[in-house]
Amino acid sequence: MDTTKMTLPFSEALCHLIVLMLTLGQEIHSMPVPTDIPMCTASETAQYSLTFTGKWTQAAFPKQYPRYRPPAQWSNVIGVTHSSDYHMWQRNEFASNGVREFTEKGEAWTLVKEVETAGERIQSVYGILSAPAVVGGTGQMKTEFEVFARHSFLSFIVRIVPSPDWFVGVDSIDLCDGDHWKENVSVDLFPYDAGTDSGFTFSSPNFETIPQDKITQITSSFPSHPANSFFYPRLKHLPPIAKVTLTKIKKTNQIISLPMEPTQSNQLPTGNEIEDKLINTPLDCEVSVWSPWGLCKGKCGESGVQHRTRYIIMHPANNGAACPLLEEERKCFPDNCL
Repeated sequence: MDTTKMTLPFSEALCHLIVLMLTLGQEIHSMPVPTDIPMCTASETAQYSLTFTGKWTQAAFPKQYPRYRPPAQWSNVIGVTHSSDYHMWQRNEFASNGVREFTEKGEAWTLVKEVETAGERIQSVYGILSAPAVVGGTGQMKTEFEVFARHSFLSFIVRIVPSPDWFVGVDSIDLCDGDHWKENVSVDLFPYDAGTDSGFTFSSPNFETIPQDKITQITSSFPSHPANSFFYPRLKHLPPIAKVTLTKIKKTNQIISLPMEPTQSNQLPTGNEIEDKLINTPLDCEVSVWSPWGLCKGKCGESGVQHRTRYIIMHPANNGAACPLLEEERKCFPDNCL
């Protein structure tokens, strides 16, 4: 057999080897670099102002609204500017250890180390940004940051406090549009479950999810359990629990200001960031199951009466369905009469 015809030239064999290595590399790395995302060609850097606005009111989210120990509030913002091949978190993917610690405990050290390590390994991270926590469900926090063409994406995460492992945030907002920067970007935020704790309510005790679930968005019907703090079966969609506004800052010779202190008010702050009307979400009354029928009370030989009761689990709010009767009776005949 003539084996020379089966032998590839050296240059062609080398090409095959490189292709094979690239293929294997794509299988090993969970997040290959996307090739279908338009490249940013903006020639200059851009500065942005980030305004986070909490909309977590008792009127909009009346079910189990936390008022004490601790009351409804928001953690500090942890964000990063990056390229398209990095993700701080992703819907329908597993949360990292850093995201787990932040969403469960509000501890950011591991998450920041993960961001720094990613920047050293794949050079896809440009900078970390943060803003102070909001003391209240409806306050604001602001900060400023810089982006440039190679790192035109923004991701951030804010913990819902109190909660088992719930958060809001954005994954990879691109602030670049071809050869220029977007002037304004506004995004309504909805709750997510990090998939690391199995609690149903804001104040649930720690109950680790084994095995770990993927990050999922919490909706008015998912998880489909009446104990869930966001379960509103009458609603098609939850109202936004927060909002982020990104505004391009006009370049001046001034130094970028430090992050502004958050508002500490139970009222929604006034300003251009607040355009939505206050939302009143109806909350229907919830009652327990009936108790067993009680003893039949009456004279022997005559019909008697027995009762059963139930109690209120959740009082109605915002014109929700009223509570049904909590006591019921029926006729009966006494047993064991002498």
